[in-house]
Amino acid sequence: HDALPISLERRREMTLSFRIPGVLTALNAEAGDRISAGQVLASLDPTSVAATETQAQVNVEKARRDLARDRTLFAQGFVSRQRVDDRESALRAAQAQASAAGFDRRWARLVSPASGVVLARLAQSGEVVQPGQAVLRIADETSPLVLKANFADRDAARLSLGATARIRLESLPGQILNGRVTRIGEAAAARTGTVPVEIEIQAAGADLRSGQIATAEIASEVQGQSREAAARVPAEAILEANGSQAFVLVLDAQSRAHRRQVLFQGFDGNDALIQGLAPGSKVITAGAGFVS
Repeated sequence: HDALPISLERRREMTLSFRIPGVLTALNAEAGDRISAGQVLASLDPTSVAATETQAQVNVEKARRDLARDRTLFAQGFVSRQRVDDRESALRAAQAQASAAGFDRRWARLVSPASGVVLARLAQSGEVVQPGQAVLRIADETSPLVLKANFADRDAARLSLGATARIRLESLPGQILNGRVTRIGEAAAARTGTVPVEIEIQAAGADLRSGQIATAEIASEVQGQSREAAARVPAEAILEANGSQAFVLVLDAQSRAHRRQVLFQGFDGNDALIQGLAPGSKVITAGAGFVS
């Protein structure tokens, strides 16, 4: 087992920023506020953006007039075809600038991409913010709580997807939460040589919040063997799985099927690793969902 102190976070946590520079005139969110998808959280002074968009529209109108005039002169033989082509290119460029200005106008407001909670407020009203400068950090509360840790490559090699974890929180002494390894990085970081590992908490309660410190004890493999002797059955034998709990159908001596709860340790290729069955048990491995 490996024990390491790490902090909880939502799988989807986002830092929100503006695409354009400007003066922050409204910031309608504080740390801890509940927010909904589509809610306007902050906005920039629209004066500069509106002026840029107006200028872009004026340039489009001028480019259209120039093109119409030169097309008439071309038909009369007073200007060359190249002159008309240049006017057409200038109109397309002006239209592209107008589209960009309209896109920037939409970015003068900061809209929440998900429902959740504000984790941090990183700017204040009246500040001049630059493109990409962090303004708010939010968490999507529909995404699961996870622990993300970096393992030495030799330790990450001992872990497998679905491996169970026992999680203890400093704020909830004496309480143990169940988790499982849901992601293992495919490559080690170039500078540190560590591999990122993600542990998803099963059946998280309302007392859990992003940023809480936890200690995770992860079931690992030693010398190629699992921490306990796990039975290997085809993945199709699993009726349902929820965290470390799963069910299979076991046949008795009279070939009657019985639903049995087992300890689920995750998948390994096309197989599932389980514990809790007596040696020699017969398990239905195909069509289990059609058995009554």
